[in-house]
Amino acid sequence: MDSVNRENTPNRSDEIQLFDALTLGTKDYVRKCGFRDVVLGLSGGIDSALTAAIAVEALGAEHVTGLLMPTEFSSQGSIEDAQKLSETLGIETHLIPIQPAFESLLEQMTPLFKEYQRDVTEENVQARLRGLTLMAVSNKTGKMLLTTGNKSELAAGYCTLYGDMCGGLAVISDLPKTWVYRLSKFLNRNREVIPWNTIEKPPSAELRPDQKDEDSLPPYDVLDDILDRYVVGNQTVDQIAEGGHDPQLVTELIRKVDINEYKRRQAAPGIKVTSKAFGSGRRLPIAQGFRHSSNRSDNVS
Repeated sequence: MDSVNRENTPNRSDEIQLFDALTLGTKDYVRKCGFRDVVLGLSGGIDSALTAAIAVEALGAEHVTGLLMPTEFSSQGSIEDAQKLSETLGIETHLIPIQPAFESLLEQMTPLFKEYQRDVTEENVQARLRGLTLMAVSNKTGKMLLTTGNKSELAAGYCTLYGDMCGGLAVISDLPKTWVYRLSKFLNRNREVIPWNTIEKPPSAELRPDQKDEDSLPPYDVLDDILDRYVVGNQTVDQIAEGGHDPQLVTELIRKVDINEYKRRQAAPGIKVTSKAFGSGRRLPIAQGFRHSSNRSDNVS
């Protein structure tokens, strides 16, 4: 990938500054930890695509390797998007289907699982098999594993411990999803770096049939505004609701943020680009006895 074009940006736009910060942070962290090369999973989604683009800018295409690890729930379009991205960036990629391992593990677990309905457990198995595969490649080749989760997912707990959270550096863990879109579109302002289909399709973890992120989360513009008000602004349920949000939704999301502190405590270190990042910038006790509520008549306790 050609270096980011900084022409026609006399005021150094927010996007340029943000991309430069993420690039510098990635380069410094990887190099100062004694690594030259990195590996990451490519799902065909926007988060892994942006992470790969940042890694290439920071380290050079010859130092970045991508793994495509589809299962039966991975769409052909996502596989093609990941392949197109790798060609555009000029990085080495490998296709390692994890469906055989997934089926084998489920078969082994049948005696224990036979009395239970299929649920998020099987979704997490896929994510953890991908984490296992990526860590194996990292160990064998000496390449640092980059995680690809964004701040919105990390805040709401929409991520899998020992799965997509595995790695040595969480490149965009302080970047809200709306900014992931904004920065990806910015990279495409002169030519297609990240496939437009990756940017425009509904985001999905593709861990079950027809899955969409909005099955579990509100639209990202709503989610990110609530998260910014709570995480950065320290606003209460009532204050956030006064900003135009449903108090029931606000209460549910705040509860998700709080109860998923245990996940964030085990996450890879990330690059701080906002005024308040998770980790040293915002720490809560993992074991909590308090509950957030609204004083409104329609509050949820």
